Amino acid sequence: MRLVVRVIEARGLPATEADGPRDPYAKAQLGKQRAKTKVLRKTLCPAWDEEFAFRVGDLRDQLIVSVLDEDCYFSDDVLGQVKVPLTDVLDADNRSLGTQWYQLQPKSKKAKLKDCGEIQLCVYLAQSYSEGTMTLAHWASDDLASNSDKSAELVKGSSLPNIPIEISTAASESDDIEVSKENKSNGGPSFVNKLYQMFKPKDAEAPAPSLSNLDSSSTILEETPLTSSQSPDKQDEEVSATMTFEELLKAFGSQDEGKEMPENLSGGVLLDQVYAVAPRDLNTFLFSPSSDFLQSLAEIQGTTGLEIQQWRLENDGEILKRVVSYTKAPTKLVKAVKATEDMTYLKADGEMFAVLADVSTPDVPFGSNFRVEILTCIIPGPELPDDEKSSRLVVSWRLNFLQSTMMKGMIENGARQGLKDNYAQFSDLLARTFRPVDAKDTADNNELLSSVQPEQESDWKLGFRIFGNFALLSSVFAFVYVSVHIILARPSIIQGLEFPGLDLPDSAGEVVVCGVLVLQGQRVLNMIGRFIQAKRQRGDHGVKAQGDGWLLTVALMEGTNLAATKSSGYSDPYVVFTCNGKTKTSSIKFHTLEPQWNEIFEFDAMEDPPSVMEINLYDFDGPFDEVASLGHAEVNFLKYNISELADIWIPLKGKLAQACQSKLHLRIFLNNTKGAEIVKDYLDKMEKEVGKKITVRSPHANLAFQKIFSLPPEEFLINDFTCHLKRKMLTQGRLFLSPRIFGFYTNLFGHKTKFFFLWEDIEDILVVPATLASMGSPSLVIILRKGRGLDAKHGAKQLDSEGRLKFHFQSFVSFNIAHKTIMALWKTRSLTPEQNVQLVEEESETEDFQNEEGGSFLGTEDAKMSEVFSCTKPFDVSTLMNIFDGGPLEHQVMEKVGCVDYSVTEWEPVRDDVYQRQVHHKFDNKSTRHGGQAMSTQQKSLLPSKNGWLVEEVMTLEGIPVGECFNLHIRYQLENNASKPKTCTVQVSIGIVWLKSCKNRKKVTQDVASSASSRLKKIFSELEKESIPAK
Repeated sequence: MRLVVRVIEARGLPATEADGPRDPYAKAQLGKQRAKTKVLRKTLCPAWDEEFAFRVGDLRDQLIVSVLDEDCYFSDDVLGQVKVPLTDVLDADNRSLGTQWYQLQPKSKKAKLKDCGEIQLCVYLAQSYSEGTMTLAHWASDDLASNSDKSAELVKGSSLPNIPIEISTAASESDDIEVSKENKSNGGPSFVNKLYQMFKPKDAEAPAPSLSNLDSSSTILEETPLTSSQSPDKQDEEVSATMTFEELLKAFGSQDEGKEMPENLSGGVLLDQVYAVAPRDLNTFLFSPSSDFLQSLAEIQGTTGLEIQQWRLENDGEILKRVVSYTKAPTKLVKAVKATEDMTYLKADGEMFAVLADVSTPDVPFGSNFRVEILTCIIPGPELPDDEKSSRLVVSWRLNFLQSTMMKGMIENGARQGLKDNYAQFSDLLARTFRPVDAKDTADNNELLSSVQPEQESDWKLGFRIFGNFALLSSVFAFVYVSVHIILARPSIIQGLEFPGLDLPDSAGEVVVCGVLVLQGQRVLNMIGRFIQAKRQRGDHGVKAQGDGWLLTVALMEGTNLAATKSSGYSDPYVVFTCNGKTKTSSIKFHTLEPQWNEIFEFDAMEDPPSVMEINLYDFDGPFDEVASLGHAEVNFLKYNISELADIWIPLKGKLAQACQSKLHLRIFLNNTKGAEIVKDYLDKMEKEVGKKITVRSPHANLAFQKIFSLPPEEFLINDFTCHLKRKMLTQGRLFLSPRIFGFYTNLFGHKTKFFFLWEDIEDILVVPATLASMGSPSLVIILRKGRGLDAKHGAKQLDSEGRLKFHFQSFVSFNIAHKTIMALWKTRSLTPEQNVQLVEEESETEDFQNEEGGSFLGTEDAKMSEVFSCTKPFDVSTLMNIFDGGPLEHQVMEKVGCVDYSVTEWEPVRDDVYQRQVHHKFDNKSTRHGGQAMSTQQKSLLPSKNGWLVEEVMTLEGIPVGECFNLHIRYQLENNASKPKTCTVQVSIGIVWLKSCKNRKKVTQDVASSASSRLKKIFSELEKESIPAK
């Protein structure tokens, strides 16, 4: 048995203290079951027209319908409530109270406000639902949300259009059976008699049945619709099993005609990419049962237990769905958990496809409190050369909270990061099959901008906005009145301190009148000044960009929830955009908090790629008053991808903006009109400023650099250096320099540390002389501006007294080269053109230093190398390279030569055919008297002849006498012997780079060479012993 409640509308709700509107919603409760309507904004006569269904368990319950006012900061205010006992519904004709108005009563008898308004309800009892009612009504949930839950409403089935609400009749019917059993023991005869009176036939004359008879008969009644509802599902499954995937799509598409593509979900866009493939083929590749894409993706992500059910049609072909289940791989924070995806097609017309996946992970922490929805849309892409078809794939997501929780923010951040990582692998795998298309220069941007049409405001309309008020009318009336008075009045007698030409007020009243006239005149002058300035400031809309280079286009669409600064409760907002020292200003929108601009601003071409764009929102107060800020924001081009900037809402910062939650709607496009030439032009300019030859990095190196720091594709690598980051402990890694960022990355023993900040964030760069703590090498101290670079806070050594972050870098392999490059790049981005010219002149006076790209990546050319070991081994280079592969053989050999706690990282590509890894080990007491440890960076690359390998190593020694005074450089050249098959030659050279002065350098060098030669003989001898028996 169900109680159906239809909440239609309310009227006469009490206003706020300031006679303002409310944000009302209604909440219905029966026992522990609750449901609520949507919130309607700024109204006292809301019309909801929503229907809810409650399971009836106890006839002594009463329905409570409350009307509340949503409050964004405190608990919601109860405006009034009405109580309807279930017995009134039972006793009514046809078990329905019909549609009627109910007087809302105060929640508390002590409430001062007695007139709470009225609410219109339709309340009736029903044994079962027809299909139409089941689709329209929302089922109430058992205490899913509390009154204080502002973030999410109760789940009422699917929240997307075009998805029918599915109701589990089996569960609800079993609940009725349990209710009947409960009332059999607690309800008494009255409940049984009422049930009998409700459901007995009109011509029945038999006495009331017993409890057991009633229970069994009700079971039969409940089971009958269940049996009938299962047969269509079985028929659907049988039909779906005999149809191919294309036939299923065609059958669904015939029912899908006329439906529009759903909009992107509110959580954000995870992937927006154009691929050179037809939409139908892309849809088949992603979702066809015969495709192995999901299996391949599962192998990459470490997912196990993948089970993919067949697509099946339901509800006479109106629904096409399937279920995918799997076990997600464990992470550092979450163990392996099971996940289930309910995939449903929303649209499939042969050209456009939309699939909604409802993902549940109940085993994760708080997993029962939320569900993740992922919407995959495939639409035709832009036209490609040679009439090649393309498809645009857009994946968006959102989080639906079923229950309020204090961990909401943490859950959202974790889900967002996890999905971004998963879809980065998704896009990489998809790119192996279909070629991604660069969509920056396609017609899509022009289509988006062509829809932006600003509202043209005439001078008459502008004048009416400024002068159409009571102040001007009163001033004109006063001016006319005083003018007529002057004409009619006779000349006054000169008295007091007056003299001819000076007429002073003769009473206090005249002084007041003069003051009022002066104030009125000042207001009129201000309005005239505002009109003149507003007429001039029509904005920079429509001004075309000039030149070639980096073109920035910004479409200012609208603003919402702006702060009111005028006494009238409104503002006169306008926006100022600043990027790379260039400014664009919008027009002024008068007397509004929801401005509509629809204006386009094009910045002239820039040689340097822009890093950030500053946005300032001001209130126009005329030429004589200070500008009042309504909020500000900053767009970092390195933290957004192109698709996100193409249509984005920017939240504003500032006291007024944050209090009102102000936002601006923008469309931002950054294009490069020179193509690949702009990279070469920029590097040529940097060569003059830095004073060294800079080689363009390979696409593979740039792609790896972009992937490390999650940078947009237009960012390219200029140079990188090996160094140590000084925090609590030294961390060896690499500095990466690009036109817009200064980044650091390390991967020591599987622990990754990475961060970057903008060149504009740097306030000062200091050089600290070499000390014992810095291992005899100068250090660089990077000081950021206050409040900047907070994302890189984990890499800073300290926060100084002024709140600035400080980063310490030391132990550069080539300090002079690194220092000059860093200083030149920083000053290029932060100094004026005149200062840049001075910088070039200073740099030209210094000696040009060599090209680091042409030499060793590790900088071993700085050391004077000498050969200390050479031999010929009876096996090829591939066997010899086992000593550098990180496997059991390497660990076994190194432990035998005295290396304790030997550990290595995986080889990682740093350039084309160049790989790098980190090595760490301790020396046992047999190798050295004092023990100690070594940390090395190794790099391997193929010889030019492709007949062997070159392995270079830079070793830092700690805990060894005078070990802090130098770095040891080792070069291994391993080459197959052409004259003797299955043999190879080994040549090892070492060199020492002194970091600080030291006595007896010659003796130390001899001791190091002798020790290294002896150690190398042991290494290769042990390798030969271990390798030959294995053969």
